Amino acid sequence: MQPPELTLIVAATRSMGIGAQGSLPWTGLRKELQYFARVTSRLPPQVGPRSPPSSSIHASHTYEMRQPPPGAINAVIMGRNTWDSIPPKFRPLKNRLNIVLTRSAPPLDDGNFPPDPLQPVRVSSFDDALRCAARHSPRVFVIGGAQVYDAAWRCSSARRVLLTLIERDFDCDTFFPITLPGAPGWVRKSSDELRRWTGEDTESVDHEENGIKYEFQMWEASE
Repeated sequence: MQPPELTLIVAATRSMGIGAQGSLPWTGLRKELQYFARVTSRLPPQVGPRSPPSSSIHASHTYEMRQPPPGAINAVIMGRNTWDSIPPKFRPLKNRLNIVLTRSAPPLDDGNFPPDPLQPVRVSSFDDALRCAARHSPRVFVIGGAQVYDAAWRCSSARRVLLTLIERDFDCDTFFPITLPGAPGWVRKSSDELRRWTGEDTESVDHEENGIKYEFQMWEASE
């Protein structure tokens, strides 16, 4: 079976800067963070809500994406530094399967798949992250950092980028691995297509906070 479809979600400057000295270069974008939380948590229309709680793909790996069960939740894949940058009181990101890439994690096999998708999972490879996400998640988001984005966009199942374009220059030392616009094979989608996929009415609000203007965009890999 094919690996799960990947959506990379990122906030970046015009030069695709995403970080500075291990943190975000900007502050005070509360509504943008709320957009991120809603979009990465929201299930596709055909999937029911969760019940209340009581690089290249190796050919030898098998991935399976079934029709999600009633308890399905989306997955967010991140590197350890991104995980560490989340304030402890917000970890794990709620109502999402948190998959953390770290070299110290043991290889993932059928014997140590996590039984509870609400608990964070540590994996040692991007392939293991995909295998884990495919068990629980109708939508799989890659949320950083730069090395994880790079592994994701090289994957054959990378389908879209949800970009928050920060319309102001910041000094950055970390960058998104592809430049939008300009990356071959990536096409910007319309605002209506963005709204339909995310469930967000992104044109009805003023996208400026703390003196910083930004724009929500969606890019998809051409067929």
